Amino acid sequence: METKRSKIGNWFKTSISARMLIVGFILVILLIPLGFVKDLIRERGFRQTEVIQEINQKWGNQVTLYGPIIKIPYKTYKEEKVFDAKSKTYIKTYEDVFHNAYFLPENLTINAQVDTESLERGIYESVVYTSDIELNGSFKGFDFSAEEIPDEDILWNKATVFMKTTNLKGIRNEISIQLDTNKFSLKPQFNDQYMSTLSSGFIKKLKADSILSYSLNIKINGSEQLQFIPVGRETLVRMKSDWHSPSFNGNFLPDDKTKKITKDGFEANWKVLETNRQFGQQFFDRLPDLSAFSFGTDLIIPVDDYQKTQRTSKYGLLIIGLTLLVFLLIQIISKIDIHPFQYLMIGLALVMFYTLLISISEHQNFLKAYLIAGTAVIGLITIYSRTILKHIKFPLLIGGSLSALYAFIFVIIQLENYALLVGSIGLFIILAIIMFASKRIDWGQS
Repeated sequence: METKRSKIGNWFKTSISARMLIVGFILVILLIPLGFVKDLIRERGFRQTEVIQEINQKWGNQVTLYGPIIKIPYKTYKEEKVFDAKSKTYIKTYEDVFHNAYFLPENLTINAQVDTESLERGIYESVVYTSDIELNGSFKGFDFSAEEIPDEDILWNKATVFMKTTNLKGIRNEISIQLDTNKFSLKPQFNDQYMSTLSSGFIKKLKADSILSYSLNIKINGSEQLQFIPVGRETLVRMKSDWHSPSFNGNFLPDDKTKKITKDGFEANWKVLETNRQFGQQFFDRLPDLSAFSFGTDLIIPVDDYQKTQRTSKYGLLIIGLTLLVFLLIQIISKIDIHPFQYLMIGLALVMFYTLLISISEHQNFLKAYLIAGTAVIGLITIYSRTILKHIKFPLLIGGSLSALYAFIFVIIQLENYALLVGSIGLFIILAIIMFASKRIDWGQS
């Protein structure tokens, strides 16, 4: 029995295949703590999202402005036949049915000054803003001919003007609209599925050929995003901000010739014509949801340490696998005996890199956290390998290999457009090095 155990033990010590099986098994085992670390990174990222959402809700959420729009009621008639028992005939009756017509402005010019600030709660940060928005333009004519509505059935004296916004809570001033010589206060009227509505009192002396100029100012708190819907036949938007990292989004992009982005802020101008959209200037009976045509700016925090840590952890299996492979090649070539427990300790040290990285990055910038975590882990493994490997050249090889590998991963996660290209080239070079290094192995021992 002891002879059989001795033969098995010698086989594990002398067989290359056995060593590869053991290292492969250890690598599979290390996937368990590595998975726990990835879950921890996701959990911390979700926590960051929750805290930022809470900050934003108290300050003011994303802002989309829609309007101004003039609403004019009108009526049609529903014919009904009622049977008269005395005359034994049907008598026609007519019932009034009330509808609304919605007219968009001829011109809409928006000037938005966006002043940002960063709010912190503990280790988390969110960018919020206060925006002074000036809107002006004109309405030109109110034509009901498409619906063949006679003038006497149009309730001109019941016309109102209204605005819609996704963030009623963030408004910081009493909003009044100057409509020609008249001034109307806009008050919350009702809520629909996606926007809150501010509506005025009745507009008097409105006629089919009326031309009305308008102007209004809104001061509003918001977070992350500011957008507008191009309701004007010609919509001009000028946005200026002190934020250095805008992301222009939505259905329309700003003019590249006038767009300026510097470390001190940005300026952007949009021009949207009726022909650029897929809707007209008037709607009858129902105002559709036009939020799909919104455009504007995201005010993003460019460095998200949790995203970078998560991207780094995706290369965890690669780093652990390559490091254990280097130790295995050294063991095979130099005939040095490395115990499976020592492989396991080296693998766990590599897993610890990610917990160090995420914990330090919550209090320092990502570069400093990466340097500290990488230096600690590389130093630990290099010193530990000195105790199990005979020659100083092997620990130096381990330290140099890990340093190059971590530097390579850091470069990849900083790239966006060229990450796949650089990563593919790097992996090709690593594979070539391993292939030629393995030529020195006597595979007859397998």
